[in-house]
Amino acid sequence: MPISFASRLDQVETSAIRELFKLLGKPGIISFAGGFPDSAMFDVQGIREASEQALRQEPGAALQYGATEGYQPLREQLAQFMAQKGAPGVAPEQLIVTTGSQQALDLVGKTLIGQGDKVIVEGPTFLATIQCFRLYGADLVSAPIDGEGVQTDRLEQLIAEHRPRLVYLIPTFGNPSGATLSLERRKRVLELAVRYQTVIVEDDPYGELYFGDAPPPSLLALSAQVPGSRELLVHCGSLSKVLSPGLRVGWMIAPPELLAKATMCKQFSDAHTSTFAQATAAHYLKAGRMPATLAHVRGVYAKRAQAMGDALRERLGEAIAFVQPRGGLFIWAHLTGAGGKIADGNAFAQRAIQHGVAFVPGAPFFCAEPDRTTLRLSFATVDEHKIREGVARLALALAE
Repeated sequence: MPISFASRLDQVETSAIRELFKLLGKPGIISFAGGFPDSAMFDVQGIREASEQALRQEPGAALQYGATEGYQPLREQLAQFMAQKGAPGVAPEQLIVTTGSQQALDLVGKTLIGQGDKVIVEGPTFLATIQCFRLYGADLVSAPIDGEGVQTDRLEQLIAEHRPRLVYLIPTFGNPSGATLSLERRKRVLELAVRYQTVIVEDDPYGELYFGDAPPPSLLALSAQVPGSRELLVHCGSLSKVLSPGLRVGWMIAPPELLAKATMCKQFSDAHTSTFAQATAAHYLKAGRMPATLAHVRGVYAKRAQAMGDALRERLGEAIAFVQPRGGLFIWAHLTGAGGKIADGNAFAQRAIQHGVAFVPGAPFFCAEPDRTTLRLSFATVDEHKIREGVARLALALAE
């Protein structure tokens, strides 16, 4: 007898990115496909010392069950970390620790989204969010973006029309777009939240990975300037892109009633995030190593981003269009079709694999009306020499 699965699984499919990884076993392939940091950037020594301190100073607490809300010393350190990021006034009790920011998004889905509820996301947006919110029955609506992030005039029209349960945004160095919401638009988003009494979910895993000048303050930091907006704002953070994905440490800052519901739902899924990982992260943050780590990572990624941008402009010319990123991990590009060259991202991805280079076609990042000319290229895990070689291979694939 075949197994009968829950009907909600009919609304989601396997990640296109995960499926692409199955093709990457070919020897010598250069991958621009991953959305993860370079493991060579991890502060292994600092993490080792932090874990040893956790075991030496409080072995019982680090290895035992813990509070669902999170390990208190880590909550205190994260509150200080948020203050350093320009969001003072976050008390430890106003956040819960999650198993990566991915779990925070899952908790948003569990607590806020019902079958058929309208949810507005950027077009394009984080693929896993599309899948997660659809799993909980969301009817997703795409809000267009440009080089300054979501187009707030259009966003207001969509909010007025659909009255969504929430609006999900990645305001800073978005995945996959790389776009950064301008300061003016950030304030407008908060004003829209208050005007329409709409929850805004701010996903901020990349905000510290800036090249040169810092980006505008987070929506959370700006909420003090827009009365009533803090009560409608959910902020999701993560140490995955700046310290280590393997620790699986993220957090959610939200109004008290939502935080209580999210904590209850977290109890049902994992009881609590690994106390050992939390204790390690707490000691790492307390040791004050993060600023130097961030400075190093920013410098390396900035050079790689520039190398990729320069190579794309030199090798692919008018056949590709993109905005040079100011931070994050990605270049989001469009195939223009200039000179009769290929203009379909998926077909180009298949052709590129044959030339030993991989990237992610852009269509899966749209919840509706996908732009099939788009593609996402990650510069994070490949050194500058391999970036130039990989782009040269892309040029060969484009010339076919």
